[in-house]
Amino acid sequence: MVRGYAIALAVMLAGSAALGAPQPAGQAGGMTLLTDGTSMKNFDTAGNANWRPAERTITADRGNGFLVTKDSYADFRLRAEVWVDDIANSGIFIRCDNPQNPGGNTCYEVNIFDTRPDPSYGTGAIVNVAKVNPMPKAGLNWNVMEIEAKGDLMTVKFNGKQTVSVHDSKHARGRIAFQYGGGVVRWRKIEIQPL
Repeated sequence: MVRGYAIALAVMLAGSAALGAPQPAGQAGGMTLLTDGTSMKNFDTAGNANWRPAERTITADRGNGFLVTKDSYADFRLRAEVWVDDIANSGIFIRCDNPQNPGGNTCYEVNIFDTRPDPSYGTGAIVNVAKVNPMPKAGLNWNVMEIEAKGDLMTVKFNGKQTVSVHDSKHARGRIAFQYGGGVVRWRKIEIQPL
């Protein structure tokens, strides 16, 4: 009886240790950490936005430009935490054909723009591809944006709620660009998993 108890306890402890084993640096649950808000080493810049690490975030509040991944992706799952002020213009441009000059014609633009004049392509939408209704608000809160791109299907979730899901095959592969277009924008904990 005591021996059976000891074996069961040993098996439970071994299972707990395996579940709690540390992940390789930069990886957790299949996701690769691109930044925790303290480093820009996995990114290039395009444009003149003043990207910099500040208070454990990658921040910009002047200029106009992008923080661009060094690697290119086709199918992926992306998760990013973002804080913007209520007038900010930001977003995540995916599958960018021209990483030196990301834009609506060379990438898919997953928008973060609460005050966009046409709110159907505001926060949570893919500009000129998939409208959002109702539009969630990002301003003055920490938010989580999740994007999954698999083949021609793209799905966006904003704070856990799906905002759009659409098929489009214009861009199949490219780099990912985090936009600064106005206001104050702060990114932290950007993770990606190629699929």
